[in-house]
Amino acid sequence: MSGHVSSELTTESTRRRLTERQADTVRRLTDAAVVEVREAGYEGLTVRNVARRAGVAPATAYTYFASKNHLITEVFWRRLHALPPVAETVAAPGTGGVVTVLREIALLVSDEPELAAACTTAMLGTDPDVRELRIRIGVAIRDRLRAALGRDDPKILGALELAYAGALVHAGMGYTSYARMADRLAEMAELILPDPE
Repeated sequence: MSGHVSSELTTESTRRRLTERQADTVRRLTDAAVVEVREAGYEGLTVRNVARRAGVAPATAYTYFASKNHLITEVFWRRLHALPPVAETVAAPGTGGVVTVLREIALLVSDEPELAAACTTAMLGTDPDVRELRIRIGVAIRDRLRAALGRDDPKILGALELAYAGALVHAGMGYTSYARMADRLAEMAELILPDPE
């Protein structure tokens, strides 16, 4: 993703700024969505059922989330956004740092296969709220990879982004497990990054 996105933009709701009470409602909905996906899978997930589980009126849930794709993409965004800064997890920039960042992103949902599959499907959604979150997710991943790499190399960053997106789709198609995806990404990063001189 190119372009500048302010840090304020990346932390506010996709639809509007939230009061503390509204933020609590959104948190309850996203937490309930995770439980609902575990029990019903992506196919059985509905915003209405998530609202019921969260103790929220369906109309209220729809004021925050336009679709189940929007809701599940928000779950992924919140987990990504909650990761500690790269400087706290990467000892030194370079291949090792990039591998660390790719692993942490891949492992955000890997221990919950139903949620991982739901995230893969949801993030391919076409509604405007999903597109907005996809941009934020892309910017955040690029920023983390850039910090781990220690330099702004558009070709390498682009290749790493494509490796991540491809691995996500590969796992979503059932060709590999989400847990194995982290190892595959590490292998790809080592192939993409030039040997240190």
